[in-house]
This record gives sequence, structure tokens and C-alpha cells, in this order.
Amino acid sequence: MLSRSDKEAIVNSLKTDFGNAKAVFLTNLIGVTSNDAVEIRKNVRDMQGKIVVTRNNLFKKAAEGTDASVLFDNLKGPHAVAFAFEDVPGVAKCLKTAGSAHEVVELKGGFFDGKQLSTAEVKRLADLPSRDEMLGTLLATFIAPVSAFARVMHAIKEQKEAGATPAPVEA
Repeated sequence: MLSRSDKEAIVNSLKTDFGNAKAVFLTNLIGVTSNDAVEIRKNVRDMQGKIVVTRNNLFKKAAEGTDASVLFDNLKGPHAVAFAFEDVPGVAKCLKTAGSAHEVVELKGGFFDGKQLSTAEVKRLADLPSRDEMLGTLLATFIAPVSAFARVMHAIKEQKEAGATPAPVEA
């Protein structure tokens, strides 16, 4: 049984998390073995997120006054809340992956960018590339012309060294 001061500490911690999070996802971890739950939490933490499991009343009390409070209206049964502080698609992807690996873990909705998300919208968000993947794609796009130029210059150099004349290039 939690004492009143313990409950207040949990609510204050959750209020801070609600204030700092870019997105909030509603899920559950009940029925998952402890080793698997630790792995799921670690994966979410690696994506600058956090998973909290506590009573629905404490979630509801902490979410009062925030946009995410609609997630906790008429909430019944055991739930967990995943907070995404940086990489929102990355955290959603971790939860979706955990759901496919463990049948009992399911996405139940979320809240992102001032909008409540359905389960299908959270799954679509999880299908987006993570921040690191998007940055890698952007970097590859920036480097592509330079690397193509370098390959052409290297091919011309090899042709000259082999004694062949390079083919004329039309403008």
C-alpha cells in the first residue's frame, strides 16, 4: 500500500514527465516476464523515452491540466505510459516491436503534438524512420553529388594511367 507522500511523489514525477514529453503513449506491460519488461524499458530509454507503470488514478491526477488528460478518461485495467522526450517515432517503434514480440503488449493510443492519436495512428507513427535514420538519409542526399563526382574523377584517372583516352563528354 502506498502512503500519501509516496503517491504525491509519484504524481509530481509524472507531472514533470508530462510537461517534458513530446508524446505520450498508452500501453501495458502486464503479463510480460520481468526480463522482457526490462528489455522493453531499456529499448525505450535508448530512444530518450521512459515507461511508467502505476495506478490509473495517479496517471489521471498527474495529467490534469495537460492536453493528454483525455487519454485517462474512463480508463479501466492495468496500463503503462510511455513518454517520448526526443525521438517520438523511435519510442513508438520500440512499443510496436514489443507488441509484435509479446502478444500481451499492445498500443492503446497516444497523444502527440496537441492531438490525440488512435491505435492505428500510433502504429503509422511507429513506421516512420527514427531521427537517426532520417539524419542518415539527409546526409546521404547531401553527399551523393560529391561522391558521384569523386567516382568519375577516379575513373578518369584510372583510364589515363591505363593509357586509354577518356571518352568525350557532351555538355
